Amino acid sequence: MESPIPPIAARRSVAERNTLRLIGAFKLLKTALLILISIGAFRLVHRNVESVAQTVLQHLRADPDSEYFHAVLAKMARVTPERLRWLGVGTAFYAVLYLIEGVGLLMEKEWAEWVTLVSTSLFVPLEIYEVAKHMRWAQILVLVINLAIVAYLAMALRWKHRKRNRVVPA
Repeated sequence: MESPIPPIAARRSVAERNTLRLIGAFKLLKTALLILISIGAFRLVHRNVESVAQTVLQHLRADPDSEYFHAVLAKMARVTPERLRWLGVGTAFYAVLYLIEGVGLLMEKEWAEWVTLVSTSLFVPLEIYEVAKHMRWAQILVLVINLAIVAYLAMALRWKHRKRNRVVPA
């Protein structure tokens, strides 16, 4: 005998479905960016990173006498192959996590909402620290988006929990 209550996904509003799709698409965009970073890190393992950075800065027409140019080159000179490998592995790991979240949200799976809520919440303190330390617009934007995602998913999941546990009069 079928349950008289339709599954949660069938009871979602158009706005809720669109919001989950938007969050899922955002997670898939982050997946693509992390995959590119991971591939780039692995491709640089056996190359002179300082030389590659110098070539990139020249293509960007950066002033070779500027303080920024020299600061970037100094940092790149300290990058080791081992650090590049760890960067590649770490970003690949997070790309897989974001891929799972994004696909799950696009498929309207409640487990994906929970995974996204937890994983996004875990990074908020680090993002707040980074914004307080450097105060860059890109970091502020990512923090605001992630706070909005956490707030939305927390409210949506709480609402679903209350709706499920509501006593229906006989």
